[in-house]
Amino acid sequence: MGSQDEMPPIHVFMVSFPGQGHVNPLLRLGKRLATKGSLVTFSTPESYGALMKKANKNLSDEPTRYGSGMIRFQFIDDAWDYSKPEGANLGLYMQHLELVGKKLLPQMIEDNEKQGRPVSCFINNPFIPWVSDVAETLGIPSAVLWVQSAASFSCYYHYLNKLAPFPTGTNPELQVQLPGMPLLKHDEIPSFLHPASPYTMLKNAILGQFEKLSTPFCILMDTFQELELELVDHLSKICPIKTIGPLFKHPKLIPPDEDEDIRGDLLTADSGIMQWLDSKSSSSVVYISFGSIVILKQEQVDELAYGLLNSGVNFLWVIKEPSTGTGFLPVKLPDGFLDKAGDKAKIVQWCAQEQVLAHPSLACFLTHCGWNSTMEAISIGTPIIAFPQWGDQVLDAKYLVDVFNVGIQLCRGENENRIIPREEVEKCVREAMSGAKAVEMKQNALKWKKAAEDAVAEGGSSQQNLQAFIDEIVTKCTTDEKLKKTSLQ
Repeated sequence: MGSQDEMPPIHVFMVSFPGQGHVNPLLRLGKRLATKGSLVTFSTPESYGALMKKANKNLSDEPTRYGSGMIRFQFIDDAWDYSKPEGANLGLYMQHLELVGKKLLPQMIEDNEKQGRPVSCFINNPFIPWVSDVAETLGIPSAVLWVQSAASFSCYYHYLNKLAPFPTGTNPELQVQLPGMPLLKHDEIPSFLHPASPYTMLKNAILGQFEKLSTPFCILMDTFQELELELVDHLSKICPIKTIGPLFKHPKLIPPDEDEDIRGDLLTADSGIMQWLDSKSSSSVVYISFGSIVILKQEQVDELAYGLLNSGVNFLWVIKEPSTGTGFLPVKLPDGFLDKAGDKAKIVQWCAQEQVLAHPSLACFLTHCGWNSTMEAISIGTPIIAFPQWGDQVLDAKYLVDVFNVGIQLCRGENENRIIPREEVEKCVREAMSGAKAVEMKQNALKWKKAAEDAVAEGGSSQQNLQAFIDEIVTKCTTDEKLKKTSLQ
């Protein structure tokens, strides 16, 4: 990287879709780039950014030292009011954000250049493909961080390009066979691609990014090569992909306190979680969390609660208020439930999930199987009870159970259209906690943990790919500078 020493540090401008599952991996990538000497500007809509700043007091629009580089935050003034009648309409909001973003982003880039920090590269994540358009218009190189699995990427790619048959309205139960992947049942493909899915708008937003795959010079993936080896090899022949995950498991290059100062959480972790876990014996706790978006039906919450209670295990359960603008109603535990559970239960609104998953008292993770949670569990070596709902979660559950062999399936997703009764919950929890299946899952989970650690270590596949990506940005910047000088002569 000698050429970088002769010019200002590369400036990577990141634009994230406003969602916890999107912000977290993109910010983790930003930290990785900063530790290698880059200036990183992290941006997301102000309506979301205001919540980030409230929960994380150290987020500043001034460059803040992080490793050998800098991170700053500059939010897009989306002027969206969630309290208005249309505030919960995601479709209207996404249209509004594209109009506002295409107008404001070029101004933000121009302001950065005037302040002596010209932008070297854009990176955006799914659901906001218009960022690629802005980058192309400004003549700035761009990349995409794919925040789902390579398997999910393959499904969308083959669907959009009509390279394989998928379920249709006349054949809704068609099975799907794609290169380098197991045969998928109709309810195992990303549910947005199923004709019965009500999420047409989200499907179109994701496919919008795939329609622009010729614009980004690189597709970064928060997975690691060894986890999806055959599939990554296949996709690498048709797309400029680089696996750089697991992003949360990067080698500790800076002090932990400095790392904790820069987070994208919307809530602060409840106090007393670690002390409660410390009070429990080894491998005795089930951790339950359904991510930042999924809200279960009240009846399902009741059945889960009694299934956990009847299993007799210790459990830590994240039950949060619905996110602003989703329109979901809050759920509650059955009357008298906590009195019956006593000290076997701890209910919180938010926690530092990576720390919880790594705690010695934890036995398994009952999860919605979002990709962030999937990567964290695999990379920490935690067995899974799969409870997917929609989107890529159903595909992740398939891989966790049948391919990675670290999980057992409790639910097949909302297409299953049933409440999982407490008897099934109890049986599944007991199976995941003790017996031959529990031992097998833990052994496999530890195998993947080692592979993840090797991938991000010096000389590992993800570490090499990240360095190659940085080198490519530097090369593009150097080339652009030479072209500018030539044109002025």
